[in-house]
Amino acid sequence: MWATFAVFGLNGLVFASWAARIPAASSTLSLSDGQTGALLLAAAAGSVLALPLAGSVAGRVGVANTVRIGGVVSALAAMTIAAGLTTTSVPLTAAGLFLFGIGVALWDVAQNIEGADVEHRLRRTIMPKFHAAFSGGAFVGAMVGAGLSLLGVDLSYHLLGVTAVVLVVALWVPRYFLPEISHAEAHPDSPQPGRFGAWLEPRTLLIGLVVLGAALTEGAANDWVAKATVDGLGSSEATGAVMFGVFVAAMTLFRFVGGGLIDRYGRVRVLQISLGSSLVGLLLFVFAPTVPLAGVGAVLWGAGAALGFPMGMSAAADEPRHAAARVSVVSTIGYMAFLAGPPLLGFLGDIVGIRNALLVVGVAVLASFLVAPAAAERRIEVDHPGTPVS
Repeated sequence: MWATFAVFGLNGLVFASWAARIPAASSTLSLSDGQTGALLLAAAAGSVLALPLAGSVAGRVGVANTVRIGGVVSALAAMTIAAGLTTTSVPLTAAGLFLFGIGVALWDVAQNIEGADVEHRLRRTIMPKFHAAFSGGAFVGAMVGAGLSLLGVDLSYHLLGVTAVVLVVALWVPRYFLPEISHAEAHPDSPQPGRFGAWLEPRTLLIGLVVLGAALTEGAANDWVAKATVDGLGSSEATGAVMFGVFVAAMTLFRFVGGGLIDRYGRVRVLQISLGSSLVGLLLFVFAPTVPLAGVGAVLWGAGAALGFPMGMSAAADEPRHAAARVSVVSTIGYMAFLAGPPLLGFLGDIVGIRNALLVVGVAVLASFLVAPAAAERRIEVDHPGTPVS
């Protein structure tokens, strides 16, 4: 189990190590905001390309090896980005980001499959804690990036350091994953889906819609809570940063405690309460006349956004035989919303203001609330002889 926590945490650290220093990369390459946005689309393109294929890769080479592949590709990406920054080459940096998107996507799907397997064998909900590890790793990565930036450490050296850590951890830790079983042998009478068969399953697509709302609300908050606080409430940039911190802290805390709530009250009820909290918090944040009241909204919003994504991953993996394909589908839908949604909100924000533009997220959250029953538990008994989880 500790190995799964480690790969989730490292994945978050790697993601934030780049994200926290995007301004440094933009400055090094002399890019405008618009040009920086276009550059970042290279990473999104890599992820969107890799996510639908990640389940097939995990099914062929195994979850542990898929994490290793994702780690190696991510390390290669970091070296390529470092070379691009050193030579001030935008095309080389974009190529590195494209590889980065592929590596992180493969790694992410594989770690969620492993997390779901641990959850099945423990017979209790633990996926939210794995995602809390991701959030914690991202926080550490952001703080390391901020510290190195203050110390004047060049981003290229920072990325090379990340490369070394990734290669060591991603290649070594997966050896301690749970032994993988052949689900075909465990369920010989269960029909095999085609390569893209999971994309035709109504339940899987509805779970994807649940995750879409959760991923969009998290992505929108990551990109726009601080700016919406500054623009909508006339606050300082420091206040905007604190508001974002409030959101992330609430989300991380509820990911740590959410597993017990799910085991006690059931996945659907907790999903509906979470999505309801997210919607109420979002509306309060948008319409609050004061910063403290908006802060209350950010707490409710963050708490509500905490569990949708991990519960969606658990629901997609309820039947272990088809977990890889279904997790890949649900991850693809979620990450497309996470990556593409916030920039679109920015375009809308130019017209109606970013604070008002966030109301679109409420529509997606409401849709997720309505289809939450699709994520109801399906307990499939699988024999796991001699496979301790701690």
